[in-house]
Amino acid sequence: MKNILNALTYLVAFIAIQLAVTLAVESLWQTDSAWPPILISALSAVLTILLFVLVRWSPFSRNYLRSRPWALLAWVAIMTFGTVIPSEFLMEQLGFEVPEHTQRLFEQIMQHPAGYFVIGILVPVAEEMVFRGAILRTLLKQWSPWVAIVVVALLFGLVHGNVAQFIHAFLLGLLLGWLYWRSGSIVPGIVLHWTNNTIVYVVYKLLPQTADSTLLELFGDSQRAVWMSLLCSMFIFLPALLQVIGRIRKQE
Repeated sequence: MKNILNALTYLVAFIAIQLAVTLAVESLWQTDSAWPPILISALSAVLTILLFVLVRWSPFSRNYLRSRPWALLAWVAIMTFGTVIPSEFLMEQLGFEVPEHTQRLFEQIMQHPAGYFVIGILVPVAEEMVFRGAILRTLLKQWSPWVAIVVVALLFGLVHGNVAQFIHAFLLGLLLGWLYWRSGSIVPGIVLHWTNNTIVYVVYKLLPQTADSTLLELFGDSQRAVWMSLLCSMFIFLPALLQVIGRIRKQE
């Protein structure tokens, strides 16, 4: 029971930081500039990282990096490329869309000069420290691995605040949780999270007009191209996943 209460404490602290920063910035910054969204995201991430490091809710160690897991991390990054299109396809088939308000805030952050640093670096580190380095680490002491992984993936999806992002975050959370359980480190998860967010950022920067487009629209109304992209994604994801599984086993 103590482990569950500790995990809830970490989750509440994470949410409280998001809410407190949002209220503070919005009350002090009464303009329509692009600064508030990027400021809220950056401050929330920095304060989260500082809190979880200083009180050691997410223990920090260089031991994992000393094992030189570079090949494993490279395969994790490659694997992530194979998840993007299938996840988007699933959301479209289920008929879920990111709310307009959320999409607008996301685009404001992406358009800001510091957007990539926040989306690509700060947010992945902060979220992995909270959800895998603190919450999952604690719940693994209480429950069987997959029960803990699924519960944390659900929490990770729920904090994104809408159904469309929930689906992607939940599926990604399963992978992130599995990586943490097998490696004992948040580093592979940070690499996966960073790669995922970087792909989203690069696509948005290169093709901003497609930010709210469907896959069918993106591929010129060719259903065949959509299916081919899904097949190519599987040809990336499955071999990379097998490489990750094999290399994690070797490091145990």
